[in-house]
Amino acid sequence: MNTTNLLFLQELLVFQTCLQEMDESEVHYEVERPFPYSPEAELFFSMTHEERIDSDRRSIYVGNVDYGATADELEMFFHSCGHVNRITIPYNRFTGHPKGFAYVEFSERESVRTALTLDETLFRGRVIKVLPKRTNIPGLSTTDTYLRGGWSRGRGIRAVRFNPFRGCRFIR
Repeated sequence: MNTTNLLFLQELLVFQTCLQEMDESEVHYEVERPFPYSPEAELFFSMTHEERIDSDRRSIYVGNVDYGATADELEMFFHSCGHVNRITIPYNRFTGHPKGFAYVEFSERESVRTALTLDETLFRGRVIKVLPKRTNIPGLSTTDTYLRGGWSRGRGIRAVRFNPFRGCRFIR
């Protein structure tokens, strides 16, 4: 065997060892990762539209939440505002990591007003944003350009061709 083959075999062994360590750590991560879906989600989908609207009126959106925050910590933080029914922390479906915001549902509508006073306060070292939860209207998307008149009005600027190396070429 020549030295090139020996070097190749040594590098191959090092690479295999690294892969094995990565596989072991990935399995360890999968075991510790919390399951992103809760049994309460099934309850939400069985609600009527009016019940969802009422639930949204008793709920708040909490933005800029620390990624390590748990539902118990959020419940303790907002417990002074009123009785907390449910806390939802959305997770990324591909990575399993939290998205950085949460929804808190209270028993009473007055609790929402009290919770809004906690806007721009510190939670786990981060300034959180507290807003009333908005109700989504089925079938209406904010990204639909024809509702905003983006493509149908005037002559404007339109992209003709996309080249990933040069960006877009525009025609007036």
